[in-house]
Amino acid sequence: MRLVMNEPVERMDRPYARRWWALLVLCLSLLIIVMANTALTVAAPDMTQDLGLSSAGLQWVIDGYTVPYAALMLLLGAIGDKYSRRGALALGLLVFGGGAVFGSLADSAATVIAARAIMGTGAALIMPATLSLLAATFPRAERAKAITLWTATAGLAIAAGPLVAGALLKNHGWSSTFLINVPIAAVALVAAFVLVPPSRAAHHERIDYAGGLLSVIWIGSLVYMIIEGPHFGWGTKAVTAAVIAGAGLVLFIVRELRHPRPVLDVRRFGGRRFAGSNLAVALFFLAVFGAFYYLTQHLQFVLGYDALETGVRMLPLAGAVFVGSALTGYLTPRIGMKITVTAGMVGGTAALALLTRVDSGSSYGDFVLPLVILGLAIGLALSPCTDAIMGSFPESELGVGGAVNDTSLELGGSLGIAILGSVLSSSYSSHLTDAAKGSGLPAQALATAQDSVGSGYAVAQGISGKAQQLAARAAHAPNAQQAAQLKAQAGQLAHGARQMADAVGSSFADAVSHTSMVGAVILGVGTVLVGVLLPRKERSAEAGEQREERELVDAATR
Repeated sequence: MRLVMNEPVERMDRPYARRWWALLVLCLSLLIIVMANTALTVAAPDMTQDLGLSSAGLQWVIDGYTVPYAALMLLLGAIGDKYSRRGALALGLLVFGGGAVFGSLADSAATVIAARAIMGTGAALIMPATLSLLAATFPRAERAKAITLWTATAGLAIAAGPLVAGALLKNHGWSSTFLINVPIAAVALVAAFVLVPPSRAAHHERIDYAGGLLSVIWIGSLVYMIIEGPHFGWGTKAVTAAVIAGAGLVLFIVRELRHPRPVLDVRRFGGRRFAGSNLAVALFFLAVFGAFYYLTQHLQFVLGYDALETGVRMLPLAGAVFVGSALTGYLTPRIGMKITVTAGMVGGTAALALLTRVDSGSSYGDFVLPLVILGLAIGLALSPCTDAIMGSFPESELGVGGAVNDTSLELGGSLGIAILGSVLSSSYSSHLTDAAKGSGLPAQALATAQDSVGSGYAVAQGISGKAQQLAARAAHAPNAQQAAQLKAQAGQLAHGARQMADAVGSSFADAVSHTSMVGAVILGVGTVLVGVLLPRKERSAEAGEQREERELVDAATR
């Protein structure tokens, strides 16, 4: 057995014998880049305290990963197609691992954001490479099953990130959530050379670097605008980014329509199956990442679970993803993609609708059913869409196909956190204002509490701390009258602290309910659009095309 797999998959006269082991490597690579995003949601409180992060600083620590990740995928996918898909994977793992080491050593917001940007660049190399290598390595008859496992891994990573981070934070600092990626990336890197055959496009013309650069500009500006505007206001930065994104998109489309060898043939979006699949992926991850953003906060801050307990309580989502993936592998060949995907999106809408019942008295049990339904929905809908997107590209553009799928995913996730996060923030602030009326809370303290649910509980704890200080002074007061006055003041502050904590919890629960309703409406409207776009008889159409090709061959041979 060769130590390094050097035979290109394109030269093999039969399916690669160790292709399922290769898939394991690709899924492992996918696992760490998705977990790098979700793990940070539970590590954020520790990072905020240790580094003294502002609200804006914390937001960019999270999203510093997203901007290069989304912006670079299309260009890097095309480069991987031309030169080496496995090389792109290996380089991405090296860059990602290096960024993780840098992040673990960071001691300021700026260095953490820079480390996250490096990791995002590595992820932009890895993500399209995993899909393009999968499509190149597996024969068409097995590709749907392999993509199903790939999608299930992504769903597992969404829930596993908080679990792994929570376990690490029990005994280690937040830097451990960066370092855990390093040995996994190293194992994946070695295994890639041993188990994954090299692959590149057999015939690939010169890359349209100008078009690729335009894609980086408009996608990066769009993601920046999505992050900046809803969270920090529509000031000069957000508006400038919006203008650049719009102009860049127009220039990109014009160039790609006119260029003989475009980095992405935008005419593909005129196909109903392709357009519907991309829309479904984007909308689904809008709902999933948005819901994940506020559910983890509710579990940690309102219900009081620590990081590990929060991760454990997200596991029903991961388990349901695997069940949904198994179902789609059975159902899609029998009832067609349109029904399977639409059913998944209806399930996702129903899961968000169930979350509208959340209130101040809700317990974890009220979240289990929505999590299970959402996981089933992910498994049902995403695998057929990814398979359809990849199937729309020729062998020479598999990296671009993977990049298109992953860009839709990442844009959807960014929009979900931005849109639903903005709705959550404004709703929480409004509800807290109403709940705090008549409490006598100073305006500055109320403004601080309105910043986030974490800040709200911090204000309540601050009031409680003052009450404890007054109680301690009362115990050492020089006379009974002064002691009684101090005790009365301490009692009032303690009561105010409890009222404040109750107001914060109920306000955030109401905000979760309201935000879930908005998410359900968005996904419900999207479900109708996807249902209209996806062709009803795609299998019959494919069979007709195959018959036409056979007839042409027969005519030529006669």
